[in-house]
Formats: sequence, C-alpha cells, structure tokens
Amino acid sequence: MGSLIPVLVPLETGGEGGFVPPGLEDFEFNGGFIPGVDWFNKPLVQALISVIIILAFWLIASRRLKVVPGKGQFVSEFLYSFIRNGVARDTIGHNWKPYFPYLLGLFCFIWVNNLFGLFPVFMFPTFSNIGYAWGLALLSWIIYNAAGVKKHGLMYFKNSVLPAGVPLWLAPVIIPVEALSNFIIRPITLALRLFGNLLGGHLVVLVFVVGGTYLLTQADGILLNAAGGFTLLFTFAIFALELLVVSLQAYIFTVLTASYVASATADEH
Repeated sequence: MGSLIPVLVPLETGGEGGFVPPGLEDFEFNGGFIPGVDWFNKPLVQALISVIIILAFWLIASRRLKVVPGKGQFVSEFLYSFIRNGVARDTIGHNWKPYFPYLLGLFCFIWVNNLFGLFPVFMFPTFSNIGYAWGLALLSWIIYNAAGVKKHGLMYFKNSVLPAGVPLWLAPVIIPVEALSNFIIRPITLALRLFGNLLGGHLVVLVFVVGGTYLLTQADGILLNAAGGFTLLFTFAIFALELLVVSLQAYIFTVLTASYVASATADEH
C-alpha cells in the first residue's frame, strides 16, 4: 500500500488456502515514491495533495465574486460562514478574528484528508496514520496556549493549574489534576479521537469490501455467494455512514480547538 492506488481487495490466502482478513498491517507504509526515503509515503502525498486542493479552492472561490452567487460561490460562502459564525464567533466570542483563518484551514484540511478514505484512487484517510493526528493536535495545543500567554502573560500558566477562588489547602490536589487536564489530556484526546474514528471506520470498510468480495467470488455455495453480494451492496451504507463520520470528526476537532482558545483567553481565566 505504498502507492496512491492501493489494492482494495487483497484476496490473499494462508498457508492452507484460508482467507486472510484485512488488519492493521494495511495501515503501514514503507515509502514507495522515492527509493530509500521511507517518510515520503502515501499519507504524506495525500496531505500535500490536500493542501493544493484547499489552496486552489479558496483562490478560485475568492475571484470574481458576484452579488448573486453561483453554485461554486454559494458552497464557498456557506463553508466560510459556517466556520466563522458557527465555530469561531459562537465559541470564542468577540476576539474570534485572529483565530478564524486557522480554524477554517483546520476544518478544510481535516475534512479533505478524511474524504480521501472514500474515493477509489486513494481509499485511505490520512489521519488513520496516527502521526498526522499527533501533529495536528500539537499544533492546536501550541496555538491555544500561545493565545492564553498573549492575553494573560505568564499568569496564564498559574491560572491554568490553580483557578481563582480555589482554597490553598486544595492546591496539592488541584494543581496536578488541572495541569494534566489542560496541558496533556487535551492534545492526547484530540489526536486519539480523530485517529481512532478514522482507523476504525476504514477498517470496517476494508472488512466489508474484502470479505464480501471473497464470499462472492471464492466461496462455494449459492448462499455464501448471495451473502457476499449483499455485503458488497451494504458497503454503500457503510460509505454513507463514513461520510457522516469524517465530516463530524473534522467539525469536532475544529470546535474543540476553538473552545480551548476560548478557555485560554477568557477574562476570568
């Protein structure tokens, strides 16, 4: 699976002719684009392609804007307004403008890379490779902590681990709990939520596609063949569910990032 065109139906057999189901090894990549360069693999290529797609989309969308929008302008304006009003403004409040470009880019980047898992040429969601989920979570972690320092100075760290009004005798308990929650648990849960949902969803798709194809073409018996055909048809329902999941995960990651910025910059922080 080191190329852009993966084998969707690896009808491999075991040593005794048995069926080998898809597993976590289908999510491993060892280069394939540049000999000897393992890091230049399929997930990286997809991430680069997504950046090109997103930049091209917004550059085209920003040209020749009309009072009465066409279909393309309507889509871009809907997406722009959705993140601006439904995420940045509603979650962060009056100081939303400095963080809006990042939130819009964040949503688009996650969404496009998640959608790659549903298109035949790619058939792999980039964030089912956990390294990319960690990287994006780390970036959000840096941004919301930097926002807190910009607003409150170094007092941000003190207020993050010991909220105002907490009795000093509770400090030995509150400080480690709040430090763990604000500085460690948040980025970990951001990354694991995105990674886990994309990995699990894509693995379910692989099981249905590979298993259904095997039953339809390799199994003996009309009932097993019929079950394989039904499984392949049901795969379309799985794809529809995955479309909902990939969109929802992009939204959740973006909303949580905005809420962490709002928490870091709040006046009562």
